[in-house]
Amino acid sequence: MKTTTAKHIIAVLTLMLVATLTASAQSFTLTGRVVDEEQNPIELATVSCLEQGKVAMTNLKGEFSITLASADSVVVKFSMIGYNARKRLFRNPRGKQRIEIVLPSMAALGEIVVTEKRRQTTGTERLDIKDMKGLATASGNAVEALIQQQAGVSTHNELSSQYNVRGGSFDENSVYINNVEVYRPLLIRSGQQEGLSVINPDMVESIGFSTGGFEAKYGDKMSSALDITYKQPKKFEANISVSLLGASAYVGVGTKKFSMSHGIRYKTNRYLLGSLETNGEYKPNFLDYQTYICFRPNQRWSIDFIGNISDNHYNFVPTDRETSFGTMEDVKSFRVYFDGQEKDVFRTLFGALTISRQFGANTKLSLIASAFRTKEQETYDIQGQYWLDDTETSENLGVGTYMEHARNYLTANVESFKLMLNHKTKRHTIEGGLTYKIEHVEENSREYEMRDSSGYSIPHTGDRLDLIYTLNSRNTLNSHRIEGYIQDTYKFTSGEENSTFYTLNYGIRFSNWSFNSETIVSPRASLAIIPAFNNNMTFRLATGLYYQAPFFKELRDTTKVNGVTVVTLNNRIKSQRSLHFVAAFDYRFKIKERPYKFTAEAYYKALSNIIPYNVNNVKVTYYGENMGSGYAAGLDLKLYGEFVPGTDSWVTFSLMSTKQKINGKQVPMPTDQRYAINLHFTDYFPGTERWKMTLSLAFADGLPFGAPHKGLEYQNFRAPAYKRVDVGLSYRAYDNDDRKKHSIFKNIWLGVDCLNLFGISNVNSYYWVTDVTNQQYAVPNYLTGRQINGRVIFEF
Repeated sequence: MKTTTAKHIIAVLTLMLVATLTASAQSFTLTGRVVDEEQNPIELATVSCLEQGKVAMTNLKGEFSITLASADSVVVKFSMIGYNARKRLFRNPRGKQRIEIVLPSMAALGEIVVTEKRRQTTGTERLDIKDMKGLATASGNAVEALIQQQAGVSTHNELSSQYNVRGGSFDENSVYINNVEVYRPLLIRSGQQEGLSVINPDMVESIGFSTGGFEAKYGDKMSSALDITYKQPKKFEANISVSLLGASAYVGVGTKKFSMSHGIRYKTNRYLLGSLETNGEYKPNFLDYQTYICFRPNQRWSIDFIGNISDNHYNFVPTDRETSFGTMEDVKSFRVYFDGQEKDVFRTLFGALTISRQFGANTKLSLIASAFRTKEQETYDIQGQYWLDDTETSENLGVGTYMEHARNYLTANVESFKLMLNHKTKRHTIEGGLTYKIEHVEENSREYEMRDSSGYSIPHTGDRLDLIYTLNSRNTLNSHRIEGYIQDTYKFTSGEENSTFYTLNYGIRFSNWSFNSETIVSPRASLAIIPAFNNNMTFRLATGLYYQAPFFKELRDTTKVNGVTVVTLNNRIKSQRSLHFVAAFDYRFKIKERPYKFTAEAYYKALSNIIPYNVNNVKVTYYGENMGSGYAAGLDLKLYGEFVPGTDSWVTFSLMSTKQKINGKQVPMPTDQRYAINLHFTDYFPGTERWKMTLSLAFADGLPFGAPHKGLEYQNFRAPAYKRVDVGLSYRAYDNDDRKKHSIFKNIWLGVDCLNLFGISNVNSYYWVTDVTNQQYAVPNYLTGRQINGRVIFEF
């Protein structure tokens, strides 16, 4: 009996031991490190076993730990954006195993397929440059067209590449190309005059864009920062594009030590301007040449040069115009016959030379010398004889003549010298810069407008008649600025395994301007959190003090002397100030194995020292004094992802409210856009990837406006909503996968665009007419109608 009991006990113990060993054999722990080809740790790399649905991420040291179920074979994948993924097969894994994985950079690969978007951990979002290819755009400026479709960004003029960000003016957006701030011409007053943007899309390698809460390294602007990096080609590449709106050519070559790229663009929107209601002879011609040359004699030294020459001409001889406006029950007709012409010339030169010295693997010192010059001329003498009629009764409401004259000349030179230092450690990326700028601006302007309509619209004092508007400006600005910043990006975790990741960016910026002896200091900070409970989420917070440092346009203060508006430069003016508060949430997810990203950002901007301004078309005219305070608040939503496999699409929705207090009265900002919806959708035709369709839709609230020469306090009207749909179709006529060995072409694309698909008459601005009863009418100036554009692209 005792023997039987002992046998039973031994059997039970044996079974328990076997069960324990079996249980321990059912799982194993894999630890290790993920590094690049230079043995630098790769943080936030993904370690995944798809069969078991397990995912882990590397910490700041590139280390990871993941527990997986054992099997005959277990496949583990290691991946990170910008690196080639690696897979490892483990046979009957047991216990603890350690491995080191080297991920090679994608730069050495041929064609790259991106399966995951880079996380946004600062106020700057990285946009995908392939999203701007195939865009149907009337302006022809692809980078700005992509920016205009982002959440929080608005535009109401398809002929312009300018954009408003969260209630700010066109002048509140800074643009950088390879760490050098670039400028736009100052006299441009309409989208027709703009021509080509300074950014050549064929030369762009990366786009960084921030709608608020951006870092200290970006200059003294209040609304947004656009950071462009030009590419350094590794081998021969070229393309030629021809369309009804212009043409462009690009060529780039590169070796290990030397690379250069050249781009030339020509634009003429004569065909597009023919759809405007004002008929006449349009002769716009815009030409632009850019080059980017890089020389790397060794691993320590590098020399870069960017050059740009732009020659823009806008000539216009108007003949007649007829506009119908009003309601269905009360339609008015406005007819004008013109004499005269307009001739505008805008020539700009830009160059930047960068010399960099590498001190070890993690420290870099750069000296950047740049120069910008613009010479602008705007001249016109246009006389118009108009009739205002009631179409229902055929009653003539008013007849008049007006004469507009301008002789505006401006020359501006800005030279800058910038010293930059970058230093990286395991957890810190420290960057600092010091800039000295020299500014010289000369302006000689003379404008007037005469109206004659039975005496009712001419200002008169009883003993003399005055022009309704006249301006005289002859000013010279000589000044210099000193700017500097220092910032740190600190990355840390809450633990070693399955921890929360933090990215803290903090810095300070300062500036001093000799013209008004003002010194401004801008502290800024942002924090991004990737929580341990779900690494597909990112929470972002940002705040900072942002200044709009005045330039020539903000200084122009006007006073009336004997009926003539005289312009002087106000040396008592101060920088406009904006205090930003931004809270954001990013969520990455998949539907049917296709990646998506949802972003929500809420913001509040407290504004002070406001210099009020009016907007007419794209011309911003400032009051020349710090007269107000206000705020801008809103919510921006964006859903981005592969709505169709292999393509990127997105939809944005924005809500905003702005107010400014002027002379004790609260009024909306001139760019108060209460809502906006943008859709960008791409798709392939069923059964083929040769045919591609790109759809762009914009639906944005109209902006406030009022009668001219009465001030912002009396802008009691609001323009109709801006509604526009553009469709682009592209056909890949020649595929690089099918090319022969000695073929010179890589791809040939044929395209056709339908601009303003539904032929919607959007309002750009208003011309005010007074009838015989002294009642004023706002006659809308409409934008372009439906047009077809054809294009051909050859890639080599």
